Amino acid sequence: MLVLRSALTRALASRTLAPQVCSSFATGPRQYDGTFYEFRTYYLKPSKMNEFLENFKKNAHLRTAHSELVGYWSVEFGGRMNKVFHIWKYDNFAHRTEVRKALAKDKEWQEQFLTPNLALIDKQESEITYLVPWCKIEKPPKEGVYELATFQMKPGGPALWGDAFKRAVHAHVNLGYTKLVGVFHTEYGALNRVHVLWWNESADSRAAGRHKSHEDPRVVAAVRESVNYLVSQQNMLLIPTSFSPLK
Repeated sequence: MLVLRSALTRALASRTLAPQVCSSFATGPRQYDGTFYEFRTYYLKPSKMNEFLENFKKNAHLRTAHSELVGYWSVEFGGRMNKVFHIWKYDNFAHRTEVRKALAKDKEWQEQFLTPNLALIDKQESEITYLVPWCKIEKPPKEGVYELATFQMKPGGPALWGDAFKRAVHAHVNLGYTKLVGVFHTEYGALNRVHVLWWNESADSRAAGRHKSHEDPRVVAAVRESVNYLVSQQNMLLIPTSFSPLK
């Protein structure tokens, strides 16, 4: 009995002394709030971009009657041309299922927009993301341009690279080189992927801020730490449409 008690004591002691791995990405509100954001990307057929956007503008109210549109943009730079990107907010997965069912039964939406415009779409992509607990979506003070920077991180999840990534983002924000709109962590899609949505007054102001940040030792130090966990990155310059909530 004494031997067993001694063994249990040692086991409990080792468990207490073991380092606890946690991350600001994986703890906090996300565990209790089911809200998520769907990133949708449509690749349109050449010469059909304007027609598609005009058709959606006329019928946007039919779609937003079912769920909240966060933002709708055309892609100016970065990747394939003739591309639109939009973000939709859902309370949880049951909510999204209800919305999809309602849209399938919505004759106005089907007849006035979906059916006529399917022929204009070449390819569609969908990704489910969570807003990280340490930020909320911030609305810019005025109209401008957006940059969606996408970071593919090493396997291991936020427990491995979350804190370093957070420090790199905050280094840019706290020093005023750009304005943060939101940080999103992918749940369905390519795993270990983080999207950072930035706002700037113009493409030129974005370039100027980026050049200054590259010369700031505080930003360089934070980014150097985070880049140890980086596999690849890419970005897109986004132009908000006239009907986008985020301008």
